Amino acid sequence: MRVVTVGAGVTGLALTHFLAERGVDAVALEARAEAGGVIQSRPVDGTVAEVGPQRMRATPGIRELLAAAGIEDDLVTAGNGSLFVYADGQLRAAPTSLDAFLRTDLLSWPAKLRLLAEPLTRPGVDQETVADTFTRKFGRQAYERFIGPLYGGLYGSDPAEMPAAFALSGLMDREAEAGSMLRAFLERVGQGEKAPPATVEGGLQRLPEALAAEYSEQVHLDEPVTGIRPATNTPAQAAGTVAAATDGGTTAGNTYTVETTEDTYDADHVVVTAPGDAAGELLGGLAPGAGRLRELTYNPLALVYLRSEGEPADGLGYQVSYQEDLHTLGVSFNGVLFGRDDLCTVFLGGMHEPDILERSDDRVGEIARREFEQATDTGATVLDIERRERWFPAYDHTWWGTEEVETPPGIHLATNYTARMGIPSRVREAKQVAEDLAGG
Repeated sequence: MRVVTVGAGVTGLALTHFLAERGVDAVALEARAEAGGVIQSRPVDGTVAEVGPQRMRATPGIRELLAAAGIEDDLVTAGNGSLFVYADGQLRAAPTSLDAFLRTDLLSWPAKLRLLAEPLTRPGVDQETVADTFTRKFGRQAYERFIGPLYGGLYGSDPAEMPAAFALSGLMDREAEAGSMLRAFLERVGQGEKAPPATVEGGLQRLPEALAAEYSEQVHLDEPVTGIRPATNTPAQAAGTVAAATDGGTTAGNTYTVETTEDTYDADHVVVTAPGDAAGELLGGLAPGAGRLRELTYNPLALVYLRSEGEPADGLGYQVSYQEDLHTLGVSFNGVLFGRDDLCTVFLGGMHEPDILERSDDRVGEIARREFEQATDTGATVLDIERRERWFPAYDHTWWGTEEVETPPGIHLATNYTARMGIPSRVREAKQVAEDLAGG
């Protein structure tokens, strides 16, 4: 059996590793000259700035990949510091444990009592928006000042535009197990003891780079896939039937031919890990409904890197309450967490204000610096700015289109529109796909 993976982001690279462990012949094809996808690190004024995810959780799957890449000793973990929300003119600790819940001044006592009644509410419903679900289950104040900013801030999206079916599917599954969405939510955001916040010395991109180097014979960079078509060298394909060549996790002969700018590759299984627009283009002639993938919304983001003049707060960073009139979506305290020279990353734009990316660097930097100083009472200097037009998945109404996609046997999707975003989630899905293809 041979597997061809389209894309060498962390999903494609993790899949390459897990397939190699199981003795499966596999190759990963990446259009860009470097591995990592949205995981991008670069030097900024003598330190390391992250352009994509700012950190990850040191889960068992992440530790396994670091060991496979030979850089397990370069893992840097941080204490499970507080998450903050900027509300009523100051940073307030978000309650991620029962003790913190009792002490927090982020919520009034009536709001806390309303929140505690959540187990008595009806479970989450796919057809609701995230805003509707959170407001119904937790109350309006808790949604606007606590849960909404923390959850929506992960994606740069507006929870009022996010169907629960996609943005909350994992949380609703855990709600069914825990008997309470509140308990499931707190377990998710407060998992630091088991899987602390982490990075890699030199930047998160070192993980995909090291994996690509470790599997250099299987990972082909700077080789864009230009087409995927049914192979013509099997009796099943000659008869025009893809399904007839499929028997569980294996196939009777090569099922697909993957074409690139450099070569062609025969494959029994093709796993597409590319963004929606690229996947839709490649699968348009193979998978009914694949065109809907080209419609998926990815939120634009501006990232402003600041050097704070002091420690803004001892924690992970902060999101902004929906009751505050700020441009800032959230801030990551990279320097506090990982000793990166007082570096802080400010996020602007997203679904909240996409047109902010049209403003000049000077204007965007000034907004970020001023609002950071207002929230933290700490001076700061703008170091640099990055802009990305299509970056984090929005998980908005366009995601309903994924339900129309019918992949034929041998074609698989493993992406942030088939499961959650976030490095540990991408690794988990890759491992599951590898197990399925290898027969467990």
